[in-house]
Amino acid sequence: MKEYVRIMDGLPLILKVLLAFPGIDGFAYGFYRIAKGKILEGVIWIFVGFFLFWILDIYSLLTKGRITFFV
Repeated sequence: MKEYVRIMDGLPLILKVLLAFPGIDGFAYGFYRIAKGKILEGVIWIFVGFFLFWILDIYSLLTKGRITFFV
């Protein structure tokens, strides 16, 4: 799991933003949250982030350069 976090953190910003688009975000950043130790938030993100929370990930990536909500 630490390897997945290291890989996701090392991606260029443009790839991080592409992974935050609807449909991909729930899985890519849901598993990222689980790998960071936030199991409940990760599971919720997989099911709800797929439809709704992806906007928060794109916002945090564009303003801070990393995922900041519920991590």
